[in-house]
Amino acid sequence: MLDSIRSFFSRRMQLAAAQNGGAAGTDEAAEAQYRLQVAACALLLELAHADDEFTLAERGHIEAVLRRHFALDEEVARELLQLAEAEREAAIDLYQFTTLVRNSYDLGQKTVLAEVMWGLVMSDGEVARHEAYMLRKIANLLDLQPGYLAAARKNAEKDR
Repeated sequence: MLDSIRSFFSRRMQLAAAQNGGAAGTDEAAEAQYRLQVAACALLLELAHADDEFTLAERGHIEAVLRRHFALDEEVARELLQLAEAEREAAIDLYQFTTLVRNSYDLGQKTVLAEVMWGLVMSDGEVARHEAYMLRKIANLLDLQPGYLAAARKNAEKDR
């Protein structure tokens, strides 16, 4: 992975160790968690860029999701967003991200991610054809069945 990811993980692990009184042995678990957060964020960014227009509403939605779902403060959420954007731009496909999420998330977590993705697609007021296609593609790569995707859309529409 990129040096920036290692640096990000290192800083986050040092902060976590300081907060836990220097507890060791959680480095690998924490690194895996941060890698998963980068992957999930990269998928959201890929979806936001699907229509070739990354709006402020979409950026705000992603930042809010990162803070809420990963319990991050504003600065760390922005840093994670930048890191995920760099990873997304460097990736040749979505496989590295979807594989990590698919293998780490249970069905409930995948469904929540699908709700977040639908919320992101709807955050700028319209569902662009390219965004809907990318969302279905990501959901398929995550092994999320169409029925769950439809339910996630309904839940996202209710929350708007």
